[in-house]
Amino acid sequence: MGVRDISAHLGLPEKSVRHALDDLADLHLLRPGESDEQHLTVSPEVGLSVLLNRIELELGAKQRKLETARSSVAALITRYGRQRHAPEIIRQLFGLEAVRLRLEQLAATARTECLSFFPGGAQRPDVMESSKPLDQMALERGVSLRTLYQDSFRNDPGTREYVHWLSTLGGETRTVPSLPMLMVLVDREIALVPLDPENVRKGALEIRSRGVVEALHVLFTRFWDAGLPWYEQDGPDPTGLSRRERELMYLLASGHTDEAISKKLGVSLRTVRRTVSNLMARLEARSRFEAGVLAARAGWLS
Repeated sequence: MGVRDISAHLGLPEKSVRHALDDLADLHLLRPGESDEQHLTVSPEVGLSVLLNRIELELGAKQRKLETARSSVAALITRYGRQRHAPEIIRQLFGLEAVRLRLEQLAATARTECLSFFPGGAQRPDVMESSKPLDQMALERGVSLRTLYQDSFRNDPGTREYVHWLSTLGGETRTVPSLPMLMVLVDREIALVPLDPENVRKGALEIRSRGVVEALHVLFTRFWDAGLPWYEQDGPDPTGLSRRERELMYLLASGHTDEAISKKLGVSLRTVRRTVSNLMARLEARSRFEAGVLAARAGWLS
């Protein structure tokens, strides 16, 4: 039966019949006959099964596209989130109070170790007293505390008492004649160094750069290996010099003034001048220049 026959039989316009036949063909319920005007019916069970398979294939393709898009969006979100929330490599802390608060936070969260340089001689009593609870909590958590002071701290009873207390809890302390600057390293991940080594009151830099922190860790290790345990006395070496005397001669020969040497060694200007005078007498030198020459010959500067 052709389109005209169906149209006449149903009393419908041919255009409407053609649209209806097209819809049935899309549903796989009709298939073309031998002529363009002829259409053959298809079993609904067969036709609808074909239709369902086609729909499933289309849905599967759309689902795969959706999963691909979802993965791409998730990757972008993760990447953006990391960039947005990644810790700053360098952070500035302005003023002593900001530095003190940050040190308290780091002491409370340290996991493995806390390494410190403390240049100068005697430490402030209030600073040591406020550090005790944090030190104790860190050591009880199993955190390794290693601290380097300058030899001149040995002249201060209060600092020696604090170091002794720390050692009873497991903290380790050594001394060297001089230290380059104030420094704190935490878990080999974070370093705190002064904004201005000449004026620590200005604040500090908190550094998280892995390369910089590792380099500072190497620096600490070099000084630590050369350090003397705080409970041992600094005796003379084979040349008859103490470590502080040798360091003083080296600084003197390097052109440092008495004032600069006093600051680097953490001792008074009077002590520096008295020590220089004693060393010159031992060398039988009549001037500082001659003392430098004679000290080099005697192996004091090696």
